[in-house]
Amino acid sequence: MIASETVRNVVNFLLFQAGWLICVMFPGKLAAALVVGFVVLHFILVSQKRKSELQFIALGTVVGATLDWLWFRTGVLGLDNQEVLHTPPWLVAIWAIFMTTLCHSLDWISRKAWLPFVLAPVAGPFAYWSASKLGAITLPQLAPSLVAMALGWLVVFPLLLFIRKSLYPELQA
Repeated sequence: MIASETVRNVVNFLLFQAGWLICVMFPGKLAAALVVGFVVLHFILVSQKRKSELQFIALGTVVGATLDWLWFRTGVLGLDNQEVLHTPPWLVAIWAIFMTTLCHSLDWISRKAWLPFVLAPVAGPFAYWSASKLGAITLPQLAPSLVAMALGWLVVFPLLLFIRKSLYPELQA
């Protein structure tokens, strides 16, 4: 385990960025497996409260994957005109690696009550738009898709932070 909180946060951020990029550049089961390896590496190098953080990450991954599934089912997101029956494994993996950041490199967002409501509706859709530009997903109707994602992130991101604060207070920095 890394002793320095700053170094842990940098490692956490780099693992997330690498995981996101691998999944959107090479969407598939192999990318998902590699990112699961990154999550394991996160637990070895970064995590301080492994059991609680594992539970929090699992819960948030289910919430996020469900949100993506709803977006696929309603036409907000697409995969090259394919019908999506479940959230692709590589997107589930992105949610898992993203969830690691909420207790570490992105914890600062939770320190101001208003900040998640300002950043999430912009940053969340931006990540999906970026993934669409790299060819991982499609946004069938750009403006309605971005608005739906902004609304989804406006609800889900603060909800995840609330869950962390309420159910896993030991994960607060």
